[in-house]
Amino acid sequence: MKRKPSTEATGAWIRLMRIQSRVLNAVEQDLKKAGFPPLAWYDALLELSRAPGGEMRPVELEKQMLIPQYSTSRLIDRLVEEGLAARRECKMDKRGLFVEITDAGRDLQKRMWSAYSTAIERHVGSKLSDADAAKLCGLLDRLGCSCEQAAPLALRDAASAR
Repeated sequence: MKRKPSTEATGAWIRLMRIQSRVLNAVEQDLKKAGFPPLAWYDALLELSRAPGGEMRPVELEKQMLIPQYSTSRLIDRLVEEGLAARRECKMDKRGLFVEITDAGRDLQKRMWSAYSTAIERHVGSKLSDADAAKLCGLLDRLGCSCEQAAPLALRDAASAR
């Protein structure tokens, strides 16, 4: 017989799901109030900016994004329409496509970081001490999330946005 989750584990699951949704919605609202597009745009532009040559295949982009994107092709269409990204044919096989960030995309991603980092501080950083944040990262690591990878990326984002 399989073990069922304890009341405590179930409570942790419920809280994890609720807070993820609430914080994400709050960050989205802060970006909107600052006049920026949705967080998924930032996420896609950031991943493209990190990629070698600023380009990746759409399937790679989808795998790299922090926010689940069920309609990556629609997101890419919007980024291309706004001049933030461009599609180009793969030189090697002529069938595959790459998505490449444009200078306008890099500029928007850097400008969005200011509002995004403020929202992170407002909704997470101001509520946790650095020690508490490190402890939370340790607990989340045990669930399969690697905060060790997230920290250097966040530092790099902040440095590249300056």
